[in-house]
Amino acid sequence: TINYRTLKPEMDGLFCEKIFGPSKDWECHCGKYKRVRHRGIVCERCGVEVTESRVRRHRMGFIKLAAPVSHVWYLKGIPSYVAILLDMPLRDVEQIVYFNCYVVLDPGDHKTLSYKQLLTEDEWLEIEDEIYAEDSEIENEPIVGIGAEALKSLLQDINLSETAEQLREDIAASKGQKRAKLIKRLRVI
Repeated sequence: TINYRTLKPEMDGLFCEKIFGPSKDWECHCGKYKRVRHRGIVCERCGVEVTESRVRRHRMGFIKLAAPVSHVWYLKGIPSYVAILLDMPLRDVEQIVYFNCYVVLDPGDHKTLSYKQLLTEDEWLEIEDEIYAEDSEIENEPIVGIGAEALKSLLQDINLSETAEQLREDIAASKGQKRAKLIKRLRVI
């Protein structure tokens, strides 16, 4: 996304001047506007704002991805904020993110499934066969997920204010190591 001859950022590339600002002081990408007198103008041709080039150091950009991803700092960092928020062991959260296990997002009418239960692929295929069998009595199908998409839906299901209130009550009633764990979770929330 940087031109190999001119070493200027390509338009609509990762380092695009429309997003981050001009690479030269007081000059747009196409060169229509040059000098300080055009300060603040956005070029109609290239869409670059005429300003100082140092704004490139401060402006942030983002990329819209096709599927959700989990950031390694929040997943694997010590402490793992994702694992603490979900109140699940880090090993289980990693199994979900790395597509090794399915997680139950909604047990539906199934008797043996519970919320946040981990299922291997074989277990899920067995349950799927049971659900879609002709003599099945299950009307409300269970919902399972895998990967960061499942993690996202689990995090969206958390009601932070209710959880914080519940944790405060539990902290008052508990002692020792359990209390320390609850305090740590309350700090994250």
